[in-house]
Amino acid sequence: MLEINWRTPDETGKEKEPIKGHSHRVRRDVEEVIYESEFSIPKGFGEIGAVLVENEHRKEIYIQTIDLTGFPNGSTLTIPCTSWVHSKHYNAQKRVFFTNKCYFPSDTPSGLIRLREMELRILRGNGEGERKKSDRIYDYDKYNDLGVPDSTLARPVLGGKELPYPRRCRTGRPRTEKDPLSEERSNSVYIPRDEAFSEEKHLTFNGKTLKSVLHALLPQLEVSLDRNLGFPLFKEIDSLFNEGIALPTPKTIGFLRSVIPRLVRAISDEQKDLLLFETPAMLDRDKFSWFRDEEFSRQTLAGLNPFSIELVKEWPLKSKLDPEMYGSPESLITTELVEKEIKGFMTVNEALEKKKLFLLDYHDLLIPLVNKVREIEGTTLYGSRTLFFLTESGCLRPIAVELTRPPTGDKPQWKQVFIPCWDATGVWLWRLAKAHVCAHDSGYHQLVIHWLRTHCVTEPYIIAANRQMSAMHPIFRLLNPHFRYTMEINALARESLINAGGVIESSFSPGKYSMELSSAAYDKLWRFDMEALPADLIRRGMAVEDPTAKQHGLKLTIEDYPFANDGLILWDAIKKWVSDYVNHYYQDASVVECDEELQGWWTEVRTKGHEDKKDEPWWPVLKTQKDLVHVLTTIIWVTSGHHAAVNFGQYTYAGYFPNRPTIARTNMPCEDPSDEAVNTFMTKPETVLLNCFPSKIQATTVMAVLDVLSTHSPDEEYIGEILEPSWTENPIIMDAFECFKDSLNELERIINERNADKSLRNRVGAGVVPYELLKPFSKPGVTGMGVPNSISI
Repeated sequence: MLEINWRTPDETGKEKEPIKGHSHRVRRDVEEVIYESEFSIPKGFGEIGAVLVENEHRKEIYIQTIDLTGFPNGSTLTIPCTSWVHSKHYNAQKRVFFTNKCYFPSDTPSGLIRLREMELRILRGNGEGERKKSDRIYDYDKYNDLGVPDSTLARPVLGGKELPYPRRCRTGRPRTEKDPLSEERSNSVYIPRDEAFSEEKHLTFNGKTLKSVLHALLPQLEVSLDRNLGFPLFKEIDSLFNEGIALPTPKTIGFLRSVIPRLVRAISDEQKDLLLFETPAMLDRDKFSWFRDEEFSRQTLAGLNPFSIELVKEWPLKSKLDPEMYGSPESLITTELVEKEIKGFMTVNEALEKKKLFLLDYHDLLIPLVNKVREIEGTTLYGSRTLFFLTESGCLRPIAVELTRPPTGDKPQWKQVFIPCWDATGVWLWRLAKAHVCAHDSGYHQLVIHWLRTHCVTEPYIIAANRQMSAMHPIFRLLNPHFRYTMEINALARESLINAGGVIESSFSPGKYSMELSSAAYDKLWRFDMEALPADLIRRGMAVEDPTAKQHGLKLTIEDYPFANDGLILWDAIKKWVSDYVNHYYQDASVVECDEELQGWWTEVRTKGHEDKKDEPWWPVLKTQKDLVHVLTTIIWVTSGHHAAVNFGQYTYAGYFPNRPTIARTNMPCEDPSDEAVNTFMTKPETVLLNCFPSKIQATTVMAVLDVLSTHSPDEEYIGEILEPSWTENPIIMDAFECFKDSLNELERIINERNADKSLRNRVGAGVVPYELLKPFSKPGVTGMGVPNSISI
């Protein structure tokens, strides 16, 4: 049944009675079912403002659009729905769908005020009870569902004073008997119904790929591979791409082949499946690039994690941790060592003054976890610092790696500096030290740069937006495309990736302390005001404000910094689009301050979604259009550019795991060495390196997951690609969007041009994968390019 509601009240000022009609099915096509209903509308009833839908079926239905025709002028009013509607037999509440017109709370037509307020009350819920699949309720909870308290998989609750963390969506599942603060886990995790993947996304991603990898493929790998067995030879790693791994005969022949054909092929006898990986682009271009120092350095600027490299601003390097607990804070990377390595080219003071020294610093963040992680069988950990020197060619050169183990038991602090060498022993120690650093960077990238700073911090923005802003609000309509599918992929992550015993814990360096590391990074490092790309670059010393700069108002410390070069153009394009949009709707600062839904959203983001940081002084306030533009641009950048830069290159750069090992399983051979360890290292150093790398099952598990996570689905919505229905009725917004789209096409052209410029050595060179991660558009599949609107994978 449909009810048509009107924008304007009757003569007495009361809301007009809606006009009702029953719909019936008139046609069924391959992909949709058409229902029709007839209404008789008297003259003078005014403009339609909303339609209420009551689903009389026993099952939920998905409504794409409601098209109203038969108007005297021959026009059609299309109301976009793209939403699931529950059965009235389970929930008597009717669903409301508003037309495309945007309204602030203060200018909502009186005929729609009640419906606007009613819809927000429904979406907020009452904070009680367990959520059902058909619910559309948005509320907050701590990350208290990652572990199983009644087992060895017990994990602490994330969120609160001890382990600060953003909030996730409340499910209302029962608390566990052993730990009343923790929530019981289940096979499916509640998300509000309209946050679920579309049917096409389900077919191409959710049910048929990631879950198949996690729930079908991985158990078969566990049967096929010894959990602790490593790769004895490099040629066995190569065989993953040309011979594959035969899997046990599955219960359903061909099942895995049908759902993940890129990974699983048929063996000729048709009785077994073969896990065979595609050759990653990096390996295909240069098989040995991962071994070289120049590629190790280049990837800090144009690889999977370009967010960690920072300018050295203080010298000498020194830890800020408590020396009583963690040992001497002074680094062994001394002035004398550095000046020896740069061979008299300049002094350290001159290098600092000329901004030539750069650092990957995983010392203070990892040191508190080292002794705990080392208790886990088959893994180890250090705190690390890696120092780079900026050469005249504009490329970075690694000059030292320092690995540190804090005091433990009766053992004192151990630390040692490794440098590029010309003797065989020194060369192999340097390679091993780099492998440890790469494992640290892989864990930090996945847990902090990727998960925390995009997926995790965005969920509160989504929850607050749905609770506080009506679907008619212009800012909700601006943000909504950038929130698509994020809550579902986050729920899947809590179910199988970041959970106790999940892929992250079993295959990445911090092990079962992975999420504690993520919490520590949130506590010590995350600030909303530093998530804007320009602010992030300035904080790391990778850029300075420069009003004379030709673009962006910034001068980059390293001119050839591919991520920053491309990212700043994307940032400017987003900012211009958001500015045009905001300034159209908010023509005076007072409108921003007086917008109760907007202010309610931003207040709730801070006080509920990021409750553990609610009193921090750095939170932006929304008083002017400029304030609002900055907040919205930051959120859209995080959900689009930031996420694309750190996600869609995962298989390209980490598909060949020696380039980015996710875990280091053995200590350096020079730390408390035994005679046996020294002998093995001296006679078979390659074996020592291979033993340090992930085991076979760890490597293949991560490779399979990264292949899926690097994939664009066929229904991907790229930034600037699709005009939202509400914008089509506003010529000014349509023109602004077309300008935005033009700027993205220009970015694509610029990236192509830069990738053909041989003077840009950090993105162009023999065997180098061109930097394309911030190219706005892509075809489906693993492409190493494309910037979706939202965090949808």
